[in-house]
Amino acid sequence: MFVSFVGTWIQSIAQSWLVFQLSHSAFLLGLVGFLGSLPIFLFTFVGGATADREDKRRILIFTQSAFMLLAFFLAAITYLQLVRTWHIMLIALLNGIVMAFDGPSRQAMVAELVDRSHLFNAIILNSAAFNLARTLGPALAALLVSYIGMGGCFLVNGLSFLVVIVALFSIRNSDIFFEKKNNFFYDVIEGLAFVYRHKIIFLFILITGITSLFGVSYVILMPIVAEEVLGFGMKGLGLLMSSAGLGAVVATVGMATMGYISNKVKILVLSCFSFAGLLVLFSLSENFIFSLVILFFLGWTIVTTTSFINTLLQSIVPDEFRGRVMSAFMFSFAGVMPFGHLIAGVLAQAWGVSFALRISGFICLISFLFIFSRYRGILIFKEEDFYEEKCPAGSRFNNVT
Repeated sequence: MFVSFVGTWIQSIAQSWLVFQLSHSAFLLGLVGFLGSLPIFLFTFVGGATADREDKRRILIFTQSAFMLLAFFLAAITYLQLVRTWHIMLIALLNGIVMAFDGPSRQAMVAELVDRSHLFNAIILNSAAFNLARTLGPALAALLVSYIGMGGCFLVNGLSFLVVIVALFSIRNSDIFFEKKNNFFYDVIEGLAFVYRHKIIFLFILITGITSLFGVSYVILMPIVAEEVLGFGMKGLGLLMSSAGLGAVVATVGMATMGYISNKVKILVLSCFSFAGLLVLFSLSENFIFSLVILFFLGWTIVTTTSFINTLLQSIVPDEFRGRVMSAFMFSFAGVMPFGHLIAGVLAQAWGVSFALRISGFICLISFLFIFSRYRGILIFKEEDFYEEKCPAGSRFNNVT
């Protein structure tokens, strides 16, 4: 996955720069992000139900192959100088549809490859692969655009999926899925009801949604920040994105070396408030070095927040609901992101990118204050209380509800 993540980040940065060059529009940057994530909002629960019913490995082989073909197509039309903004929008939309099925299966599959005692470290390793790629990918994109062009970047991404497909074919011990007697639509509704009924799970999903909707959308505005606020262009964009990725890698390595962390929720609370404050601070910065430092710590807090929520969810969810709960996690993280991208694009177009970032940070801060003051019980939650070996069958979630 690490190799594929590097390719995906290379394409993401090159694609954003291509859209900006073709249109010079903050709104269209936001619109491309919106179209890329909208299918996750619409179809991720269907993808989660599919993950609980079918072999996750086969699902991933299909989705990774689809990603590869779309990358090759984008590379071809770019090389032939036929690419237009609407082509990029269409490919972003198709990638989003594939991701709606890829994400839940990929997240849920982690728990099938390791024992529960190693689950935290397995999730951290998965996060390390993503965030190390987020450090290298943008920097490589800045270099590759100069040497092989944007079409070359898209071709590199397409080739990177071959590594994942080979790895998936080599896995033989992850054919765990549950035969369902109910119809498919009932399974989707059952999963939604399960998430809604269990307060701890619902609150974790809500925190993720707020972070994604109003916080993470800053990424879509980075080309404008690099070009118009800081004046460093494409190379500056690569360094800014790499700085955030480096912060995420350092956070990941730190968590991995700590092993099992018993009080994850208090660290989660600290990370949420730190993220909101740093986003406001970043909106005020006009210095390139200072912005690099802030983005480093922004990356740190994002990976801490999402990794802890991911671990806590996977630790307390029964296997038969794992795909659907992880689809809810994907929905709250990537599914609501299109609306965040669209809001950020509209605000940046109307009042400037700094204002858009600042208002996003304040909304996150106020939302977290409300959640953690309204639901103080979340601060004393202990995941050990919900392990199967400590809970009688059928009562695993009694304390949560």
